[in-house]
Amino acid sequence: MRGRLDGKVALISGTGGGQGRAAALRFARDGARVFGCDIDEQAQQETLALARAEGLAVAGSAGFDLSDPAQASGWIEAAVAQYGQIDILYNNASAARFGPIATMAVEDWHYTLRNELDLVFLCSRYAWPHLAKSGGVIINISSVAAWGASAVTGIGAHSAAKAGVVALTRQLAVEGAKQRIRAVSISPGVVATPGTTPFLNNPATRALLLDGIPMDRPGESEEIVATALFVASDEASYLTGTDIVVDGGMLAL
Repeated sequence: MRGRLDGKVALISGTGGGQGRAAALRFARDGARVFGCDIDEQAQQETLALARAEGLAVAGSAGFDLSDPAQASGWIEAAVAQYGQIDILYNNASAARFGPIATMAVEDWHYTLRNELDLVFLCSRYAWPHLAKSGGVIINISSVAAWGASAVTGIGAHSAAKAGVVALTRQLAVEGAKQRIRAVSISPGVVATPGTTPFLNNPATRALLLDGIPMDRPGESEEIVATALFVASDEASYLTGTDIVVDGGMLAL
């Protein structure tokens, strides 16, 4: 049986765990040749080992700081050197700092914007000519924080960055249309990942996080990746310039 991504090369950032690891493995199972990266060397090696155990085409290395222009460009060029083309750019990697606006350090604000918005621009910018050659697709991971505030914790910088991702995605779609480049963002709600595990394992924090989610559970990485797989496939050939919310109904309330 042919995979939905046969013959395609997918660049996926943040493949050391969580949604990035799930995406690397799922996309490879569906026929893509995957080139990943992660800031965490050990975590990235674990992902590569899992891929090798299944005989999947997953390559890439750790140590790239994608918020740095030279390193973002280096990751893109390393992928092209490995596989010769780019069909899918999956901007998954991010890092944020949280705090109320009254006390948030200026550096924490800039750190969040660099690691949640700048790196999306940088990777898209340097992958652009390669995507234009293939008529490729950019998938940007945003968040429900782009669409709503929080009374529980200070998400000002995170919200601003993720809203920026949604807005940037629309612009990428408009600019890319004549070159057959599609661009779509995905906004997950609360998802069970290594980063959220400490909060979900705490009963009080878990209750706060799940309050207001009609499905009364966190999402799983694989559920977000399933949406991304559709977006990346030729089945979504008329889908561009939009944001897809995958949140268990949170924004419906």
